[in-house]
This record gives sequence, structure tokens and C-alpha cells, in this order.
Amino acid sequence: MSRFTMSRRAALILCAASTVSFAWAQGAAPTYNVGATATGVPFTFLDVKTNTIQGMMVDTVTAVGKAGGFNVNVQQTVFSALIPSLTSSKIDIISAAMLKTPARQQVVDFSDPVYAYGEGLIVKGDDNKPYASLDELKGEVVGAQVGTVFLDMLNKKGIFKEVRSYDSVADMTRDLTLGRIKAGLGDQPIIAYQIRQNAFPGVKLAASYKPVNVGDVCLVVRKGDTETLARINKAIAKIKADGTLAGIIQKWNM
Repeated sequence: MSRFTMSRRAALILCAASTVSFAWAQGAAPTYNVGATATGVPFTFLDVKTNTIQGMMVDTVTAVGKAGGFNVNVQQTVFSALIPSLTSSKIDIISAAMLKTPARQQVVDFSDPVYAYGEGLIVKGDDNKPYASLDELKGEVVGAQVGTVFLDMLNKKGIFKEVRSYDSVADMTRDLTLGRIKAGLGDQPIIAYQIRQNAFPGVKLAASYKPVNVGDVCLVVRKGDTETLARINKAIAKIKADGTLAGIIQKWNM
């Protein structure tokens, strides 16, 4: 990384922090811009009736804001654009189904965890093979969503005929039902929820598959934004202790 790039990043963090600090100094509750996706139900999704982003992670960041004394402005952001939007200060916090990984930790900072899950293997509804691992898909065409750890998993595995990337899980499941791919990987809670809602007809989760990439879901802030991170972690501890977070998870049947 060049000295210019490092200086620019530091300036962006300082500018964003100064704006929030000014609000605190004036005794007003500051507002953080929060990035969330429209396609991650039940974590985050677009409610077409209200044209707003809703979901478990929206409720969580709202509760964290209430406990931490700040407001949140949730903005619809494509998953692959979440981290770039954060590092360029277009948003201040990510609240989505984003797993904490070592690679991401090099670029952004993660809060204490609010949820944990692993990947789910999606197959056609009439595929009754008892898949236990990805090894049983050697030589097949498989897929995953762009920007997810699951796409990296498939590419690193190196045993497939082809690994296809998709902008959304809906696009992936469409190709699956058409027989263009043999199986796909996705966020297990998201897939399970949408299958229960009949959003993905013709596919199912392989019940015998055991996830190997179980990780924590956290709120995400810019690298080095220790003030915001400390405020968020203190609020997370509070909503865990008073049962608010447990209630949110129960509300979304997770």
C-alpha cells in the first residue's frame, strides 16, 4: 500500500470520526449510515410494502444504536459493494450476513459476534444423494454468490469442472433448477428461510451435508475506527445481557 493510499484512508477515517464526535460534543445523538443488502432474508431484505430494508441484522443494529445512544440510517447496498462502501466512507457500519474472516479482518474491523452459522449445500429437489461433503461433487459444475466466502471455498477446493459465480442466490437457484449447475453453496439460515417461504421452488438443502466454514456474524466498521467499535461492542454486551438480542433472533425464527 502506498503512502498516499494510507494517508487518504487515514483522512477518511478522521473526517468521519470528526463528524460523529462533533454530534456527541453538541449533545445530539449522531447518525451512522449503515449498509445492508436487499437479498439476505432473514438477515436483511427489501420489504416491498414499505420500500425499506428489514431483517434480523436491521433489528440488531437498530437495537445496538438505541443501547449505544446513536441513530442508524440503513441504506441498500449490494453485498459485493459493502466493504468498498465502508472503506470509502459512503457508509459507517455494515450490518448484514457477513462472516468474519482473516482476509476481511485485514481490511475492516469486526465487532463482537451477534450470531454464528455455516454454509448450506443447495441441490435440486429430486436429488436424494446423501452428500456429506463437497468431495462428492468432484468433477461437477457448482456455484456460489459473488463476494461470499463460499465462492472462495469452491475455488480453493480445486476439484470441480467449473465454479460459477452469481450476483444473487436467486440467480444461482434458477440455474440449479435448470440443470446448469449440480449444486450451490449459500448462507444456510438464508437458504432455509427462503425455502420455507417457497421463494426457491425446485431446490432444497442437502440434509446430510455438514458445514465446515462456520463463522461469526458481526457488525463491521472501518479499520482503525476504535471509537465506533468500542461504542458498538458496549451496546452489544448490553442487548445480550438484557435479552434484546435473543428476542430478535427468536422473532426471525433463527
